Parts: sequence; structure tokens; C-alpha cells
Amino acid sequence: QVQFVESGGGLVQPGGSLRLSCVVSGSIFNMYAMAWYRQAPGKQREFVAQINGGGRTAYADSVKGRFAISRDNAKNTVYLQMNSLKPEDTAVYYCHTNPLTTYDWGQGTQVAVSS
Repeated sequence: QVQFVESGGGLVQPGGSLRLSCVVSGSIFNMYAMAWYRQAPGKQREFVAQINGGGRTAYADSVKGRFAISRDNAKNTVYLQMNSLKPEDTAVYYCHTNPLTTYDWGQGTQVAVSS
């Protein structure tokens, strides 16, 4: 059974940093590029960043230069280092495959950026 378990969110002041983690259970981790997505209140879920098995990364323009995605294939874990956080980064953050597949979404981890 495939599960995505996100953690590491919290409340942080503007300009602060957080590191999110996502453990992927099941045997799919090395089959797909992994990505982070986020959903702010009242908005659709949007792509944030992705990393393929070889370590190649891609980012949404809104986070480029501030966020860094990485993966540990031995631990089936993908990370998102978020620096210089802004209030507009407030959202629930999820990890999943990219492109999206039919596996269920995890519960996500809440990130709130506020003074």
C-alpha cells in the first residue's frame, strides 16, 4: 500500500525557514519523480517543486531561489527546505508523484507564515 506521510510544518515569522519531510511507503519511490504541492485556503492545489530519480529539480517561479527540494532514495524520503518564507507561502503542503498518479494523497503538513 502506498502512503505519503508529510511532516515538519508549523508557524513561522516572515523571513524564517522550515524543512518539510515526506516519507513514501510502498515500492514506488524509485519509479517516479517526486514533488511537493500546496493548497492555500480557498485556492486550488498547485505545484511547488519536483525532483527526479537522478536529482534533477524544477520549481514554481514563486519559490525559485527560496526553496530547495531533495530526496534520500535509501530512506524513501523527499525534503523541502523553505527559506525566506513569505505570508503567501501559507498553505497545506503535500508530496506526491509527478506526474500525478492515482495514489491517495496524504494528510499534508500545515505551514503558516505570519508575524
